[in-house]
Amino acid sequence: MATRAYAAPLIDAGFPELKSRIIDRTGHFYYQDKDDLLWERVRKRLRATALPNSTQYLNLLNDAISGPAEWGKLETEITIGETFFFRYAEQFAALRDTILPEIIERKSATRRLRIWSAGCSTGAEPYSLAILVNGILGESLGTWRVSIVGTDINDSFLNLAKQARFGKWALRSMPAEERERYFLGAGKDQWQVRPEFRSLVRFEKHNLLSLLDGTSPLEFTDFDLILCRNVLIYFHPHTVIRIVGALHGRLAEGGWMLLGHAEPNPAFSAMMQTLNLPGTVAYRSGSGEETPAIPAFEPPKLPLRDLAPLPPAPKPAEPTKRQILPCPVKASPKTPVSLANPQPPDALLDRVKAQANSGEFAAADALCREALAEQPLSAALHFYHGLILQALKRPHDAENSFLKSIYLDKSFAMAHYHLGLLLLAEGRSGSGRRALTNAARIASMMRDDHLLDESDGITAMDLRNLVRIHLEAATPSKPRR
Repeated sequence: MATRAYAAPLIDAGFPELKSRIIDRTGHFYYQDKDDLLWERVRKRLRATALPNSTQYLNLLNDAISGPAEWGKLETEITIGETFFFRYAEQFAALRDTILPEIIERKSATRRLRIWSAGCSTGAEPYSLAILVNGILGESLGTWRVSIVGTDINDSFLNLAKQARFGKWALRSMPAEERERYFLGAGKDQWQVRPEFRSLVRFEKHNLLSLLDGTSPLEFTDFDLILCRNVLIYFHPHTVIRIVGALHGRLAEGGWMLLGHAEPNPAFSAMMQTLNLPGTVAYRSGSGEETPAIPAFEPPKLPLRDLAPLPPAPKPAEPTKRQILPCPVKASPKTPVSLANPQPPDALLDRVKAQANSGEFAAADALCREALAEQPLSAALHFYHGLILQALKRPHDAENSFLKSIYLDKSFAMAHYHLGLLLLAEGRSGSGRRALTNAARIASMMRDDHLLDESDGITAMDLRNLVRIHLEAATPSKPRR
């Protein structure tokens, strides 16, 4: 059977209209300047539906009978999801130490707690909240009506979230003893959220744009806490302001809101009260006047002198008679997909991230090596290869990957940062401190709110604070006289 050829976006006349329709419906302005990446996802649906071009596919989407189901499948393809438990530690510290205790004390008469995790991906955030709420309420939990709802536009993510099963990558920030406390073993390198936490959470499909056209369900209101930390970066800036305003309208009196590190905007402070908490900013329903009731976080001072010397370039690999790559295999959840056909760089990177996020690190390693064979000069691929190799407990190989990434892009702050953490963990204090200082120095040349590449939402200011904390911890205390 002949293989159908699918035109590239530049010669598929219907692609611009399809792209416009996708952005209008989902709000994903992220794809405005990423035609290759969007086309890679659209092409999967063209193959699945056996349609030859974007025009015919748009006709399918507009069909009153078949369109809604196909929109759901397309939304699953174009939604980017990468999350893990207790992501953004500073915000979870603020929830534990300030926000949730305040809400619980204020609501002690009604004993009702309503939380919305908007854009929850595969569920790590709402389950993290359930673990936190359970720990704070303790034995009194049974006397409270706790509702934590996680929403997303992606049906596939929601189905995974309802299963409450996670791999090592999603639990990478959690010590082993906490993992045993909050999860049950569910097979090799798989864990399931314990029933006492799982019972506090439910999941529903929800498009944040429905807040703007009046079609959002009525029950999405009167929340004590709303988290919208992972999705706003994909919307147009004007749409972001409108969505945050609409979310503000869904808060109960005195309710709190947390947004992503990259998403603070002066317009938000005009709508809500702004509070500076240690390491993060929170918002509360109110007049919009800034209320610095809680002192702003002051990280320990550490002078950042000239950029420390960069590590030497990695030595080239010894030549071999032939390059050995994984054999092409049939696609499955646990095996890498052959990269025989060249793909856009972002598409390769997304597939590597998705494979690692599944917890199948050996498969992720193989896929990353195959991707690097196609794009050996990708600093980002070398960086993620380093993270994967760390998860496989291969620190020497991980170090080499981080060094390759830095050699290709000397301003790659997160590569310097993770190299420094790796070296400190290996007991190489001097080299580790130099790498961390490099990361902080690079970040010091950027705006405080600049979102760092491949950082999971960390800003330049966040990274400088993190480096200072790690360097202070790595500095031996002077003996008392």
